[in-house]
Formats: sequence, C-alpha cells, structure tokens
Amino acid sequence: MKHVYELSEAQLEQPSLVTIGVFDGVHRGHQYLIKQLVARGQQTGFKTAVLTFFPHPDVVLRHLDGRYYLTTPEERAEQLAALGVDLVITQTFDEAFRQTRASDLIDQLLKSLQMRILWVGPDFAMGYQREGTVAFLRGQGAEKGFRTEVIDLIRRDGEAISSTAIRKALVEGDVDKANFWLGRGYAVTGEVVQGDRRGHTIGFPTANLAVWEEHTIPANGVYAGWAHLDNERFMAVTNVGVRPTFDGQEVRVEAHLLDFNRDIYGQQMTVSFEHRLREEKKFENVQQLKDQIAADSKAGRDYLVRVSRP
Repeated sequence: MKHVYELSEAQLEQPSLVTIGVFDGVHRGHQYLIKQLVARGQQTGFKTAVLTFFPHPDVVLRHLDGRYYLTTPEERAEQLAALGVDLVITQTFDEAFRQTRASDLIDQLLKSLQMRILWVGPDFAMGYQREGTVAFLRGQGAEKGFRTEVIDLIRRDGEAISSTAIRKALVEGDVDKANFWLGRGYAVTGEVVQGDRRGHTIGFPTANLAVWEEHTIPANGVYAGWAHLDNERFMAVTNVGVRPTFDGQEVRVEAHLLDFNRDIYGQQMTVSFEHRLREEKKFENVQQLKDQIAADSKAGRDYLVRVSRP
C-alpha cells in the first residue's frame, strides 16, 4: 500500500475504484465498504484508492479543539492497508481545499487516479458547500466517463454505525459498545514518559503514556486491556484520570502491566481498552488504594484470560 498526503502526489497509471470519506476509526461500517471495494478491484483488475482527510472537516468547519480523533492519520492508513487498499491519500483539509468546487475535484480524481468508479454512501456530498451530491456526481460521470455507485451503510438496531456514536460511547466510558462497533479493542499509542513514580513507591509501577493531545480517550476510570511493545503483548490494567487520591489535576493514561518488570521509558507503547472495570475513585489512604489496585489487577487478569481463550 502507498500512502501520500496530497491528491496531487498520487499518480496511478491504471484505472481505479475510488471511495472518499474521513474513515476516522475505520469501524465496522467502513470495513464493510472497503472490503467490498477491494473485492471489486480484484474482480475488475482496477486499483483501489481511498481519499481521506486531515484535519477532520468537522474540526475545521466547526472550529473544534481537544480530543476528537479515533485514529491518527498514520493509524488510519495502516488499518485501510490491512483491508487490502492499494493507495491512501490523506488530503490536507484547509480553507483552500474547502473552497474546491466539486467538478474541479472530480477532474483531479480523474487525472491523478484514473478513476473509473466512485463509491459513496447514500448521504454523501463533496466540494464547496456540499454541492457534489450523488445526483451531481452521476451527471458528472455521464459527462466525464466514470460511474458513481451508492453503498448502503451497516446498521445496528436501526442505527448507522458512525464515528460520532463511537466517540460518544468512549466519552461515556462504554468501551464495550465502542469496541463492538469498531470490531476491535479501542487503543491509543504514545511514548512511555516519566511520571511522578507513585506507582513504584506503592508496589504497582505504571507506564505513563504521552498520548497525542487530539486523540479521544475513554472516560476516567480503570480498564482491562492489552499493552503492546513492539511484537510483545502483555495484560494491562490502565487508569485514565487525575489520580484524585493524590489531588492530581491533569488527566493521564497510566498502564500497570501484569507480570512485567522492565524499564521501558522512551519506548512507544499501544494500550487497548477492552473492558471498563470501574469508575475513578478517591481513596481515604494509600493502603485502600493499594488494596483496590490489587483487586483491579485480579479482575483485569480474570477478564483478559476469559476473553482470550480460543
């Protein structure tokens, strides 16, 4: 898979199938569409290309800040590649691109990607003021020699799977729901950095993760999950929160790796949130905290052993 950061950098010499969207999180609905795209590409001999965006158009148009993304652009491209896509374009979405007319964008897709078929959802629209509706695209296709196909979205209990719904579930701490819609455990990656080392002093050392400041993190609480270091995987109990027992203020992601005793400062680590064990709580003293961490570790281990059995 090739990943480029501007549509102008993508130069396919073979005809292609193209789909356009943000694809933040690459959830089950996205996966459904992409798998069909790849299968059709294999049938026709066409290349498959995904045009996606960063920053997220919502961030630009609604002037959002803070934690919003489910994946970094690189993680998103890796997940799309794992589904078999040939080319991912992470187009910069800025004020200049926002002003691009739909017909001009179609011309760029035809020139750079040799686009023959465009796959979109039923409510899709692109270009300046969302003028590029499905009807508009079909008219352009008749004029310029490509076909637009509409792919229905996957629904669960009548609700379309969406990145917005997944963000909401995470912010509420409902990682079970978020993970079901994602088709995997929600995870964040960051460098292991120096913390206040309180975990070491009470016998439960933690890895303090420097998570990208725009990456969504689950609600404050304690979670069972997996910690990945290179090709190794470890059980982990991860606390998201401010450490109220010690009057903390800054929200941190701190993972206690079970059966682990190594110095990993400076390494990149990925932590998944498979199941919420409890809410964050302030304890009256350190001994109560230690007892609770021991109980959390046992509950986390029991859960992970149970779900990882074949």
